[in-house]
Amino acid sequence: MGQNFTQIQVEDFRITEEPFYLPIADEVALFESAYNQHLPVLIKGPTGCGKTRFVEYMSWRLHRHVGDRDEEGVPLVTIACHEDLTASDLVGRYLLEGEHTRWIEGPLSRAVKTGAICYLDEIVEARKDTTVLIHPLADHRRQLPIEKRGELLQAADGFLLVMSFNPGYQSVLKDLKHSTRQRFIAIEFDYPTRVQESEIIRMESGCNGEIAQDLAKLGEKVRHLKSHGLAEGVSTRLLVYAAKLIVDGIHPLRACMTSVVWSLTDDEEIQQAINEVVCSIFEE
Repeated sequence: MGQNFTQIQVEDFRITEEPFYLPIADEVALFESAYNQHLPVLIKGPTGCGKTRFVEYMSWRLHRHVGDRDEEGVPLVTIACHEDLTASDLVGRYLLEGEHTRWIEGPLSRAVKTGAICYLDEIVEARKDTTVLIHPLADHRRQLPIEKRGELLQAADGFLLVMSFNPGYQSVLKDLKHSTRQRFIAIEFDYPTRVQESEIIRMESGCNGEIAQDLAKLGEKVRHLKSHGLAEGVSTRLLVYAAKLIVDGIHPLRACMTSVVWSLTDDEEIQQAINEVVCSIFEE
């Protein structure tokens, strides 16, 4: 049996080793300023472009003042949002133990109390009645109501609310309410340039520069296929996966087939189009 959430200490959420992150623009300075000013942050961008890694990096990079001391790194509580996520999943619930009940604190409550960064990943996947819960946290009040206990938690100084979502999946049913959006500053992410992506692939996988450059070129070309029926371009994450397979001895064509072609789509015509791009690069 693993630990339940009430047994986990805030130190368990602290990132102690620097995650690799290559800044693309001024996102680091923007996030630092938002943290200093207690401004909630919305991170928008396509799948696998580095949103989560960026939040992890900023959690490691930031410093917070606690009592009479400064601490390196701000604890990071990550919540993967989904359509069954309820308010109780976030703030906590009563559980029956024998003839008694015990309050089990939720991850959002713990982050609010301890001054951690709370990262709601893919927030549009959560139910709209659940996202309304965060509204008092995302404005000047910085408060979290716990209705079942009749409590109102005031966020500790280090607390920051961060959300992410992929605008490419927006629809009438899966989009943020305007009342939610307008409580956050927004930082837009996109795929890096070919030079930047090549460096990321090389550092993340340990492959040589030539392979990294070829994979970055592949990523750029495949993303151009979005106008030909591909739902979304290949993520930097998948290109890193391909590089890792190549480093481990898998032939580049096979590595790209499993990490890029088959991962992106089941449509045979689009698979063929992507495979032609792969062959044009690795059979040159």
